[in-house]
Amino acid sequence: MATRKKVEPYIDDDGEVRELDDHFFATAVRGRPPLPEEKRKQRVTMMLDPDVLSKLRADGKGWQTRANALLREALGL
Repeated sequence: MATRKKVEPYIDDDGEVRELDDHFFATAVRGRPPLPEEKRKQRVTMMLDPDVLSKLRADGKGWQTRANALLREALGL
């Protein structure tokens, strides 16, 4: 039976990160793990009044997330 080599953690007890080696980069997963199908957001097309759209976009980036939060609140979700 093969013996498994003990893997040294990349972060020590003080929170310091040791040098990242080739093994780290070879096994690293990029990006977020995918959400389950039932939790994924769905793309929709929607017609909004210009003043509503302007108000949503006024605070800049993230306006669609804020619009989603407002809809959830209005619908009691």
